[in-house]
Amino acid sequence: MSQTIDERIRWTSADLELLPDNGNRYEIIDGELFVTRAPHWGHQKATANICGELRDWSLSTGLGEAVPTPGIIFTDADNVIPDVVWVSKERLTILLDNEGHLTGAPELVIEVLSPGVQNERRDAYGGLRLREIKLKLYASRGVQEYWILNWQLQQVDVYRREKAVLKLVATLFATDDLSSPLLPNFVCTVARLFV
Repeated sequence: MSQTIDERIRWTSADLELLPDNGNRYEIIDGELFVTRAPHWGHQKATANICGELRDWSLSTGLGEAVPTPGIIFTDADNVIPDVVWVSKERLTILLDNEGHLTGAPELVIEVLSPGVQNERRDAYGGLRLREIKLKLYASRGVQEYWILNWQLQQVDVYRREKAVLKLVATLFATDDLSSPLLPNFVCTVARLFV
């Protein structure tokens, strides 16, 4: 007997406790479970570099914090682990729960693409890629800005909130400067993210 779409298994945050601690990253979006393997070295370098740039800026300004791979529990059926987030001090006090997870949208979310055939297969979901699903989730939850880093192409797609949607406002290349209205005087040459 096959399951229909209405009868599919809906995963919740409580189900994550039952999964093995085996180095995989487990995320739930709209009740669907996504499993990610340990990322490529280039992915990890880009993640560390952008987090480092944001951390240095945050320490100098005192305006917020940048953290790699935080848990964000929007709802029981929407539980994700972006590569990096930046959250202001004001929002952090509101969003952080007793278990150390964010319970709402940070101002800035950053994802680093994981290339390869296996990742493309994993990212497929009803004809949409996981990055598109996350874009919609982050927009619906109030993320102000969303950066997608492509370490293979050495480029950054910058999405900013316009009304209730995150819209692509720029694709930046290695010689371009990355900045944001959320981060006063933050400027980083894109190439620095991929060294």
